[in-house]
Amino acid sequence: MENSGDKRIVDTDIERCDLTFIHKDIVKKVNDEMPEEEILYDLAEFYKVFGDTTRIKILYILLKSEMCVCDISQVLGVSQSAVSHQLRMLKQMKLVKYRREGKSVFYSLSDHHIELILRQGLEHISE
Repeated sequence: MENSGDKRIVDTDIERCDLTFIHKDIVKKVNDEMPEEEILYDLAEFYKVFGDTTRIKILYILLKSEMCVCDISQVLGVSQSAVSHQLRMLKQMKLVKYRREGKSVFYSLSDHHIELILRQGLEHISE
């Protein structure tokens, strides 16, 4: 359906209530259990990290094996500088950790939660 000359399409498949009635007990329960604004902001920032294909690739690589920047760079076919930049962001969000071995620094996923998030995401989009 066009809207006065606009080329926008209106989605008519969204189901809505036929009357306005507020279910106060449900609304109160949800409001009482709603996390604080700062926590929701942090959660949104956490998920923004997953919005970049290169970062997702790095996380997937680290899901398979601990690796150094040189190896990640080789797998991705991008510069070590680009990999380091993305790893810095992943470190800030506590998604990856590192360990030093001599002159090499090896990266891995910070914990099993990140592995679960990746695996569940892959499973979800594969359905």
